[in-house]
Amino acid sequence: MNRKSKIDRIPFLLILFLIIQGTLFVLPVCAQNIHVTDLLGRRMSIPKDPGRVVSLAPNITEIVYALGQAHRLVGVTTYSNYPAEAVSLPKVGSYVHLDLERIVSLAPDLCLAIKDGNPIAAASRLESLGIPVYAVDPRDLDSVMDTMSRIGGLLQAENQAEKFVQGMRRRIQAVDTLVTKTDHRPSLFFQIGVSPIVSVGTNTFIHELIVRAGARNLAEGNISYPRFSREQVLGMMPDIILVSSMARADVFEKIKADWYQWKDLPAVKNDRIYFQDSNLFNRPSPRLVDALEILVRLVHPEMFEESS
Repeated sequence: MNRKSKIDRIPFLLILFLIIQGTLFVLPVCAQNIHVTDLLGRRMSIPKDPGRVVSLAPNITEIVYALGQAHRLVGVTTYSNYPAEAVSLPKVGSYVHLDLERIVSLAPDLCLAIKDGNPIAAASRLESLGIPVYAVDPRDLDSVMDTMSRIGGLLQAENQAEKFVQGMRRRIQAVDTLVTKTDHRPSLFFQIGVSPIVSVGTNTFIHELIVRAGARNLAEGNISYPRFSREQVLGMMPDIILVSSMARADVFEKIKADWYQWKDLPAVKNDRIYFQDSNLFNRPSPRLVDALEILVRLVHPEMFEESS
């Protein structure tokens, strides 16, 4: 059976699943609903207190957990690996290749999607089956906090969201205040790709972290994820190289050895080549504040030595 014919059977499968489970009477259309508008500008009706939620991206999963609403999750995407408890939840494919039949079988009354990551066609198909899909757009610190407030409102967790966002703002302000105490801005090359070497341009949330942490992004520019040759990076003479990749530890050791053969490189001379968890730095989630706090300590260790 081809993929199209399988998807065409979803309405029947949904009804059959609900009848077997004895839950046909709790379909969203029968629940008390509210009307909301998502970040795609779409007006929709969703349950006032959604009890079965599917997260369609790893950072959305993290947000739901941060809000203390994990009990609502009945499905998450493949790489939803934080916190550890999320790993055991039913998987619905990757955020770019969603398994619609799996999602429907979980009988969600709300799916939480990301505006610029999940396929629009998949969201539209789910909505045609009566499953609302609310899209958010976490792409930097401010929009992550906005996303937390929005999802908190959808999941009856407004107070939790407000407290969490207030905490994030205090921590961000503390970093901002610290960085204003020095004019020193070391140059930083942020490597997210190994082969080829890939970095981050101006229009990325990692660039925001670099600047807020008091460093200069050597890859700044209009290209979001520019590629570089080794010679280009060497010519930049970075004070700091930070590698955040999904590569395994043995690959990290090879990357480190490759950079350390260039003895005249400032980052090598001063032993300032660092390796960090890619999920922490490369995912627009509440943990971006953790990443910011780690980064400012790597960029300005002297400020923390003085205060200790």
